[in-house]
Amino acid sequence: MPSFRSERINEEVRREVEHILKNSVKDPGLHTMSSVVRAEVTRDLAHAKIYVSFLEDEQSAQQACMEALKRASGFIRRELAARLNLRRVPDLKFVADNSIAYAVSMSHKIDQVIHGND
Repeated sequence: MPSFRSERINEEVRREVEHILKNSVKDPGLHTMSSVVRAEVTRDLAHAKIYVSFLEDEQSAQQACMEALKRASGFIRRELAARLNLRRVPDLKFVADNSIAYAVSMSHKIDQVIHGND
């Protein structure tokens, strides 16, 4: 079970990475709408998994965005170091999170079943 401190660090890293992606990263590969869903930072602050969700359903667009995030990870890490007061800035690993798209598709299927039974 994560402690209060680790939850606070996870949320702060998530918020700052999202802000950096929206305002500072100028990579043309990040043209799609994306959202940082959550961040998981290890206890020793060495590594962080950043879960990113994309608005577009196309696999090729998501793959291009993931490659752009990988290219920009050094810049994002440097910006995190300037913004956060941590003794160590974690290495960033971006992971595609399809939970929002899955929830939307399930909602559509439920609506179809409900309206089909009227």
